[in-house]
Amino acid sequence: MYSSTVTQFEEPPRKKSPEEIAAEPIPLPPQSAEQPLIWRNVIAIAVLHTVAVYSFATRYHEAQLWTWLWSPFYGLSAGLGITAGAHRLWAHRSYSAKTPLRIFLAMLYCMGGQTCLFKWIRDHRTHHRYTETPADPHDANRGFFFSHVGWLMMRRHPAVKAHGSKVDMSDILADPVIQFADKYYTPIMLFLCFVFPTLVPVYVWGETWTVSILAVTIRYVWLLNATFLVNSFAHMWGNRPYNSHVKPTENPTVSFFTLGEGWHNYHHSFPWDYKAAELGAYGLNPTTGFIELMAWFGLAYNLKTPSKEIVKKISLTKGDGTDSFWGNHYHDTHHSSGERRSIQSR
Repeated sequence: MYSSTVTQFEEPPRKKSPEEIAAEPIPLPPQSAEQPLIWRNVIAIAVLHTVAVYSFATRYHEAQLWTWLWSPFYGLSAGLGITAGAHRLWAHRSYSAKTPLRIFLAMLYCMGGQTCLFKWIRDHRTHHRYTETPADPHDANRGFFFSHVGWLMMRRHPAVKAHGSKVDMSDILADPVIQFADKYYTPIMLFLCFVFPTLVPVYVWGETWTVSILAVTIRYVWLLNATFLVNSFAHMWGNRPYNSHVKPTENPTVSFFTLGEGWHNYHHSFPWDYKAAELGAYGLNPTTGFIELMAWFGLAYNLKTPSKEIVKKISLTKGDGTDSFWGNHYHDTHHSSGERRSIQSR
């Protein structure tokens, strides 16, 4: 059972392993640099979004009921490959997974049609290590549009390349599942992300080719933007009950669209927690429920989480004094202001 494999950190690790990326970002001075636009990406992103929005607005009524069920189901499944796989398992090593689960998560990830696993994980580790600095691939200090999608439309800042290349990726290079998935990423991704989900509606329940193709396009764009929300919205709007020294916030709206990845102030405070939130598998964190279900089946183990005492101490010391919207309120009004001042003065 998963409950027997949860590991609580009574004290923060003295020397963090590669997966337990530092909660406090490394400060870097502002650096101006030329970042030419990648016009191929600009045009592709613009066309994709135009087609998806126009198609949904004008042809939604043409899709059969099974297509309406199939596309969200496929998108949510692909989302789990990103949240439970690329993010919580591989980028942060917040839990361990047996080979069948790792293969399954890698397949789900490829269904999302994003970049190869190695690049995604390296970017995310770089983001945590250098949050809101020139080395952050999607630095929120540069505005909503840049952190949401603009960073994909231009050449990378030299600081991203310089510091990202120093991120320890030895564990990823040693993972045979990731190495296989990345070696054959293009054909696997094209089939799982675009070909297979188009064929199923056409040949199983007789959907038209046009509607099936457009449904795949809409689902693809929707999942991209759901992922982008964590980089933009969750770094700008919300409260910071765990650590007011960093920009990421608690944003329940983002959590709704991202399977639980919007509790971002907590996540940047305790990046090694498999829950990525203070509470467990509640309504706005289905990824945690999935991980715990896999643990119940014996496929996931060593689920890491900080102790309640550590969460309380960090919240009282660094938090902005507000309650976590869905959290356990260790730092709320039942803690006197005197206790907060006492802890902060230590």
